[in-house]
Amino acid sequence: MRRKDREMPLSFAYMVADKCEYASLSMVSPEGRPYCVPITIARDGNSIYFHSAHQGFKTECLRNSPEVCLACVGDTCRAKDKFTTEFESAVITGTASEVICRKEKIHALELICRRHTPDNMSEFDSAISKSLDRTAVWKIEILRITGKRKKYDSNGEEMKFARME
Repeated sequence: MRRKDREMPLSFAYMVADKCEYASLSMVSPEGRPYCVPITIARDGNSIYFHSAHQGFKTECLRNSPEVCLACVGDTCRAKDKFTTEFESAVITGTASEVICRKEKIHALELICRRHTPDNMSEFDSAISKSLDRTAVWKIEILRITGKRKKYDSNGEEMKFARME
């Protein structure tokens, strides 16, 4: 990380991953070209879960080359009086694998649904019975995670070196 003064502790990086609305998953295509797609995620320990179709370009990329990078963006705020933006982010590198175990797959989908659609959990069992077999679930084992932030305190001073207010 070039801006070490904006680097945040691991706990902060995990917090950003846990609260981001979506993340951008970067992969390498079978032709060796970069490919990136937004996904909704849920974390359980050192694993990040996401769902997809069983077929498609994303699946083809992941099966061809399981090494991935995930970018998560938390809170942002555009400054009104400067040419800058406050932000918080986490970058995760890891290895993706398709979840085959039925129990783990349901667990992962429940985590994703509880995180992104908590008010609809009364319909979870019904949705699982209808769509589990046609839904793929992938797990990223986190190999590295870093967090970064640019934020100003109430006096307008940038809070560097993980300083909190």
